[in-house]
Amino acid sequence: MDLARLAREGDESAFEEIMRRYSRRVFHYASKFFRQRSLVEEAAQEVFLKAFTELDSYEGRGSMEGWLTRITTNTCLNMLRSSKRRPELTVSDLTDDDTNWLDNNLVAAATERHQSSERSLAAADLAGRVLQTLAPEDRLVLTLIDGEDASVDEVVKMTGWSESKVKVRAFRARRRLRESVEKLLQRKNKG
Repeated sequence: MDLARLAREGDESAFEEIMRRYSRRVFHYASKFFRQRSLVEEAAQEVFLKAFTELDSYEGRGSMEGWLTRITTNTCLNMLRSSKRRPELTVSDLTDDDTNWLDNNLVAAATERHQSSERSLAAADLAGRVLQTLAPEDRLVLTLIDGEDASVDEVVKMTGWSESKVKVRAFRARRRLRESVEKLLQRKNKG
């Protein structure tokens, strides 16, 4: 709270210290939304700009880390929404290795992404590409809950959503992921 108060009062070194302390966390969460380093950096810059301009709204009731995590989550979701990028994965995008792996494993592996360190890099990459076809909020929930074993409560704190919204979104996101995989498999079997 002292750093926030000092930064609000115009102490630039206090805000620099906030950035130094929390930049790793901001980058970590931004990287959950974007693969490209340039987009992660753009998101982090936007987060700290918003934090600086909205510092008056931070009242110190929660942790500075939690406040910045929520700004990061909202900033990244807004960036994804504004880009309106939800590419549809087609079979022609797949390599032979991807296709072979898809035939044998994708339905089971996509829902259990990151749970087994023994899965091949090709499987993780393919599952990631399928996740990219989901809405940003769905991708976030699945990545946090299924990929990182975050609890529903942790996701609630991070996003500001209600517990029921997190649970419903996770359920629906898993269903959409399965449907996406099934469509991909149907296209593969027809081709």
